[in-house]
Amino acid sequence: MTAVTATLTTAVAPPQTTKSGPGPARGKMRSFYPAWFFIPAIALYVVFFAVPTFAGFYFSLTRWTLFDQTFIGFDNFARFFQDPQLVSGFIHTFEYGFVTSAAKVVLGLALALLLTSPVLGRGYLRAVVFFPVLVSTIGIGITFKALLDPFHGIVNGLLGSVGLPTPGWLTDPALALWSVAAVDIWKGVGIATLIFIAGIVAIPQEYFEAARVDGASAWTIFRNITLPLSRPAMGTVIILSLIGGLRSFDLIWAMTGGGPGFTSDVIASVIYKQYQAGFYGLSTAGNVVLFVVVTAIMVPVSWLLNRKEPEL
Repeated sequence: MTAVTATLTTAVAPPQTTKSGPGPARGKMRSFYPAWFFIPAIALYVVFFAVPTFAGFYFSLTRWTLFDQTFIGFDNFARFFQDPQLVSGFIHTFEYGFVTSAAKVVLGLALALLLTSPVLGRGYLRAVVFFPVLVSTIGIGITFKALLDPFHGIVNGLLGSVGLPTPGWLTDPALALWSVAAVDIWKGVGIATLIFIAGIVAIPQEYFEAARVDGASAWTIFRNITLPLSRPAMGTVIILSLIGGLRSFDLIWAMTGGGPGFTSDVIASVIYKQYQAGFYGLSTAGNVVLFVVVTAIMVPVSWLLNRKEPEL
């Protein structure tokens, strides 16, 4: 009996480990091993973001050229907000960014609802909606500049053939910025639709089935199930669209060059013109203003969109 008890005790007892000399050192090396994988990312971040950002803040306080620099404090920022051209570009940036962002959210959600329903040719329609995202922005700008030409463009040709007015889409100061915004919405709504489709498809189908069993209408299902549970996708679309709209440059430059006059200028195009004119310090100050404004808008917007998950 004693032998059996001793055998069971030996079998149940946890094995004892013996400490060897290299063990602790090997464990310490293993604990630091994953940290080495962060070094390339940190190096790229410092070289391509942190250093240029701090350099931009410094050079915005100077009057500089490629060969010389003079510290002048906040004079560049004072000139920035005193120049009517720069102030109008600042206002146009907000108008353009908020309008294009809101339109992409609304149209993207509407198209996503359509393309997640049992519609005929759904896969083909998804490809058609997403196709403009794949095309070069400069290419789209040049193409629509030709299409919207007031004298030789296809759009005005079709309007004139049916007796409708033929406005100067890119030459009328009242229409130029909004014509570019419409093209931007057409190009960018595909990615918004794709994100919304992913968010809607991820919603468990049991919720929809239960709502239909209870006799809920399509509007009730959308308002109480689809819309609340699509909030993460909507937050992503709002953030990406707003950042893209506030930083927009290439499409505007390709279609209007900021004209006619300065009526379609945004901060980015004004900054580029200042660089072309040789006002490097002033244009760098504009970059800093744009960075601060985008950050000041996007940080609270991101916090508001992500602070609470919807509950059913």
